[in-house]
Amino acid sequence: MIGAIRHWIEHRRTLRLLWQTDARRLIQNDEDEAYYVAQRLAARARAAGDRAGFLHWAKVAAEVARLSTRAKMELSVVQSIVDDELRARPTKRQ
Repeated sequence: MIGAIRHWIEHRRTLRLLWQTDARRLIQNDEDEAYYVAQRLAARARAAGDRAGFLHWAKVAAEVARLSTRAKMELSVVQSIVDDELRARPTKRQ
C-alpha cells in the first residue's frame, strides 16, 4: 500500500513539473499572452475530444496564472477563445 502511495505521489510530482515547464515556456515566449495561449490549447483539445490534453493545458493555464504577474486574464477573452475553438471543430463527446 505504501508503495502505491509513493508511486502516486511521484506521478503527481512529474505531472506538476510538466505543467510548470510548459507554463514557463509559454511565459518565456510571450508573457502577456501566455494564459490565452494555454486556454486556446485547452479549448482545442476539448473540441477534439482529447480529455488528457484538455486537463493538461487547463493546468498549464493555472500555472501561468500562478507564475506570471503580467499575463492577461480577461474572462471575456477566454470565453471568446473557447467559442472560436468549439465553432472551428466538431466536438466529440468526452
